[in-house]
Amino acid sequence: MSAQELISTEPATGAILWRGVAGDADREVAAARAGWSQWAARPLAVRIETLRRFANVVRARHEAFSDLIARETGKPLWEARTEVDTVIAKVDISITAFSDRTGQRRLEAQMGSRLALRHKPHGVLAVLGPYNFPAHLPNGHIVPALIAGNAVVFKPSEKTPAVGEFLVECYRAAGVPEGCVRLLLGGPDAGRALASHPGIDGLLFTGSARTGLALNRAFAETPEKILALEMGGNNPIVVWSTPDIYSAAILVIQSAFTSAGQRCTAARRLIVEDKLYDPLIEQITKLADRLIVGEPHADPAPFMGPVIDNDTADMLTENFLSLTSQGGRPIRYMTRPVDGRPFLSPGIVDMTDARERPDVELFGPLLQVIRTDSFEAAIAEANATRYGLSASLVSQDPRLYDQFWAGIRAGIVNWNKPTNGASSSAPFGGVGWSGNHRPSAYYAADYCAFPVVSSEAEQARASIGVGLSDG
Repeated sequence: MSAQELISTEPATGAILWRGVAGDADREVAAARAGWSQWAARPLAVRIETLRRFANVVRARHEAFSDLIARETGKPLWEARTEVDTVIAKVDISITAFSDRTGQRRLEAQMGSRLALRHKPHGVLAVLGPYNFPAHLPNGHIVPALIAGNAVVFKPSEKTPAVGEFLVECYRAAGVPEGCVRLLLGGPDAGRALASHPGIDGLLFTGSARTGLALNRAFAETPEKILALEMGGNNPIVVWSTPDIYSAAILVIQSAFTSAGQRCTAARRLIVEDKLYDPLIEQITKLADRLIVGEPHADPAPFMGPVIDNDTADMLTENFLSLTSQGGRPIRYMTRPVDGRPFLSPGIVDMTDARERPDVELFGPLLQVIRTDSFEAAIAEANATRYGLSASLVSQDPRLYDQFWAGIRAGIVNWNKPTNGASSSAPFGGVGWSGNHRPSAYYAADYCAFPVVSSEAEQARASIGVGLSDG
């Protein structure tokens, strides 16, 4: 393989899925700069209609798109189909959000004048996409950016370039001008070249905290550029004062192991009331033993597929061993059921008496358990992280939920629901190492355009009432 050639393989089989060539950031940014102003000048109704055609294009290619996502990520086909559904739904949600969040407003002011609030696009926005939702998450930036009148240079994860290419083809098939959606293929070097390019007016990022922190430092001297960071989480799910142990166990399983734990909102830590520990862990273990781990198209359908690649699987198994070496007690060992492929069985380890609890995002099916004897201690344990994305309480006591909501530090706080599965019709984001207070999803409109306030009068009338000498 040459230095410029890119190859994508299927995690479940190792088969080569796609071949391509790395792109050039300078060329893609230049093309976007040449094309964005013409797109911005088109009426909003034209841009909206173009994106509605995009939704129809994706709808017509639904099965092919789902199959590609399943093959390139390893996620089950049923889950890939759900991802394509969210790509389609994003258009109508973004149209509503644009009107709601960044629409035009007219306000009366003094002396017969008025105030006008309008929004302008930034210009050329870079979008860096992750591999876990390679269509849905970048699309969540790109659609609102295009509606607002921006051009986009999109760099997909080097682990999912085929999905990125397919997504861009759908935009172009719908009539989005080629200059307005540019595809930059490549690895981390291409991402760094795009993020640091003087020709971009902002960067919309979804990915790891480590990369997000580096981007935050890199943008420190360019405050004129918008930077929206949606990063990961060390998310807690707290189970307290609930008689329905079975339902609680299901919520924990869904939170920790959906998408093989490869969601930024996945539960990494289970914090459980002392007296509920034994029955809850028993139910969780029984359910985990029943989870089908398999290739995307298997019949019966698997609950989860492999993680993205063997390097990731190796890292996770090493971290499981590291947690046990720090005093963690294995409840369910993480294993590699298929030689040479990145399938993992769900791992569970009790960290209650561990010497150290590392505050890291272990991006896979690995759940740490901590037992506490007071609800205040549970909240303190849940907040013992630099992250702050998602948190959930499983309890039938509404007073505990009020206390939890008030005391927890997270951008998403759920009650008797999983930590994951956030709605695109609401804002999505976190605090701390989980984001920079620029939530995406419904609030993506906020960072795709900036407000312009105008004081306006149809006739110039002015006077100086004080401070003038007699003349």
